[in-house]
Amino acid sequence: MLPVGTQAPDFNVKDHNGNDVSLKNFKGKKVVLWFYPKADTPGCTMEGKGFRDDYEKFRAKDVVILGVSLDGVSGNRAFAEKFSFPYPLLCDENKDLALTYHAVKSRDDGYASRITYVIGEDGKILEAIEKVDTKSHSSDLCSRL
Repeated sequence: MLPVGTQAPDFNVKDHNGNDVSLKNFKGKKVVLWFYPKADTPGCTMEGKGFRDDYEKFRAKDVVILGVSLDGVSGNRAFAEKFSFPYPLLCDENKDLALTYHAVKSRDDGYASRITYVIGEDGKILEAIEKVDTKSHSSDLCSRL
């Protein structure tokens, strides 16, 4: 995991709607960058629904939610539409983002690890969370931000 207190590396990837998304677009806001292994699988769905259900609470705290997987645009779009996710799902098909943030060890990895970063308004990493409970992750995180 990237160390707390270090500058979060910028990135530029497509979201599930085909839009370009960069970390620098969110300067001045806290960002929750949550990596998940595979769209529309049980654990990822549970975690995603948690962020969906808490989305307005995060917004009230001026926190941006960004999900990230190695899935393509069409797979993540179907996942987002099926469960009405109101936040972007980033499509890291080339694994650059996952490698940079240590969610994969190599380009040969088939799935991202289930990890989360909280990035501060100044672009520095506030939290690096290695162990995630898919049932309570969103609410636990929201309660302390």
